[in-house]
Amino acid sequence: MSEDRRQVRVAIAQSSPHYLDLEATLDKTEQLCTEAAAGGAQLVVFGETWITGYPTWLDHCSDAALWNHLPTRQVYAALRQASIVIPGPETERLGRLASEAKIVIVVGANERVDQGAGNGTLFNALLTFDSDGSLVRHHRKLVPTYTERLVWGEGDAAGLEPVSTRIGRIGGLVCWEHWMPLTRQAMHVWGEDIHVAVWPTVHEMHQIASRHYAFEARCFVLAAGSISRVRDLPQQLDWPEKYRHQPEHLLLRGGSAIIAPDGRYLAGPIYDEETLVTAVLDLEEIDQGKMTLDVTGHYHRDDIFDMQVIRRRPS
Repeated sequence: MSEDRRQVRVAIAQSSPHYLDLEATLDKTEQLCTEAAAGGAQLVVFGETWITGYPTWLDHCSDAALWNHLPTRQVYAALRQASIVIPGPETERLGRLASEAKIVIVVGANERVDQGAGNGTLFNALLTFDSDGSLVRHHRKLVPTYTERLVWGEGDAAGLEPVSTRIGRIGGLVCWEHWMPLTRQAMHVWGEDIHVAVWPTVHEMHQIASRHYAFEARCFVLAAGSISRVRDLPQQLDWPEKYRHQPEHLLLRGGSAIIAPDGRYLAGPIYDEETLVTAVLDLEEIDQGKMTLDVTGHYHRDDIFDMQVIRRRPS
């Protein structure tokens, strides 16, 4: 890699999708990518299930988990209808966007499977498009967290490795996967220049996990959160009384940050606003950091530890 290519400008699009409105969310994705690319960004990152929104209602509506509850079934149906099939017309559009803007895009999505293994299931997916428009990584969250199990199925390890792109090796994990030690190690083994950590909101413990990941892996971490308001909660469900007259109250507050391989902040965290969080990464910092800690090299002890990862997607 030439000296000038070791400087990479990146951006996190901390914003609010049009909840359960697929077309409007894709339009906003295009708008934000165009804006970031105009500012020189070579990589643009969006938060967890940006397409088409994180199901915040699971934790804020008391009747969401009731058995055979018609309003919840209606909301789930709307979520399915607003989810994307991979590959499909939406991924083709995102690929064209990456190619035309000459950027790498990493975006979270609600994925729907319509045929074959997993037919009928929704997954929490993380997609990476290289700047030539190709979909180079398709990861599914391994274990939905707590209430998320009402809407998403368990993922697989087919996408559990970083990929080479025009700007370096990029990987990513979804939310609480950052507290799964073996999952982290599976990523570390293959080496990342840039790791994308997507969250609903990057609150304090998520900041700690993201900074720890950067320090442990000796890579840059883009911790991406989204913005969501009370008005994004589905109308069919029973909202808490405290929210009934506060439509603009923030449920997801962003908190996006860009973190260096030594764990320090390069940008953010920024809360409570829609913004592009940007920074320039000096990839030489990765090489400097490996001198003291390399968890897949001289700090690994593969004569003692052995790990197998089954990278297979049901078909």
